[in-house]
Amino acid sequence: MARQTLTNGFLSGFMHVGLALVLLAYLPIAFLCRLVYRLLIRPFAAGEDLRGKVVLITGASSGIGENLAYEYARKGACVALVARTEIALRAVAKTARELGAPDTLVVPADITNVDEAKRAVEETVAHFGKLNHLVANAGVWSSCFFEEITNVSAFQNVMDLNFWGAVYPTYFALPYLKASRGNIVVTASVAGRVPVARMSFYNASKAAVIRFYETLRAEVGPHVRVTILMPGYVVSNLTMGKGVQKDGNVGFDEEARDINVGPLPVGKTETLAEVVVASVRRGDHYVTWPGWYWPFHMVMCAAPELVDCFSRAFYVSKSSDKDGDALSKKILMAVGGNKFYPKNIRSPQSQ
Repeated sequence: MARQTLTNGFLSGFMHVGLALVLLAYLPIAFLCRLVYRLLIRPFAAGEDLRGKVVLITGASSGIGENLAYEYARKGACVALVARTEIALRAVAKTARELGAPDTLVVPADITNVDEAKRAVEETVAHFGKLNHLVANAGVWSSCFFEEITNVSAFQNVMDLNFWGAVYPTYFALPYLKASRGNIVVTASVAGRVPVARMSFYNASKAAVIRFYETLRAEVGPHVRVTILMPGYVVSNLTMGKGVQKDGNVGFDEEARDINVGPLPVGKTETLAEVVVASVRRGDHYVTWPGWYWPFHMVMCAAPELVDCFSRAFYVSKSSDKDGDALSKKILMAVGGNKFYPKNIRSPQSQ
């Protein structure tokens, strides 16, 4: 026992001092290299030519997935569109062809079902003969205090879609992506790095996504690139208030949306899609947009207690039965209510 204590003590001191020295040597060099890359190389890098490439996109019927399909189409890629709603998918496919996609495929499927996820990948490869990019984008939001949930078992659906709904198609697509030296693009969230109150299950699912795909990146190495998207608030079902409610049913709750989004700007999904596809073509590991969310990553690493204080002050009401007391909602009302948001996510009465 004494020897074990001594060994642990030595390793603790050695690791602290050793890692500090490594970081002191590494960080200045890494910063300089990144600065040179961003200023002198990145602006002139054309990136991957997507013409004729095959891209499978889950959650493609609306929001981020829909706009990623359009951006890939503009670059000349063929797109396979996966979601539960066939009618919406066919409308997206039609627009994608008009924007330049040489071919499209509609695959209605529930990717939380492992067999349907497998079918989606196999139908894509059978139709196009290859697979170059997998965009695992399907997801669902949830927002409420953990203790107010009335059907906790139903919140397994958040993990099923946000985590397993990405892992299942990745598992079946990986052999084809290795053959084409392709790319996995997965939609996580800033919330996976910077958790705030009222979104416990959503935050946990997105954190799991980030850690899984960081691990997978280490495993598949140079054979398959992995790009993790960590967007802030953009126009989507989330910012319309659609998510898993306290009773476990999926519905719209603009009150919850107004509290969690609060007075924060809601970005254009079209712009996010442009940034994402450009980053994927360059082989970037991470994409955070809007860019002003980046400092939150550093704050979470250096001073996580500040995130806790901000979350409590901004999102937790003094009285849990009066959501209007949340500071985020008060500020939103002071700047004009949800008229502050883009028109396409406002409630009809605020148009």
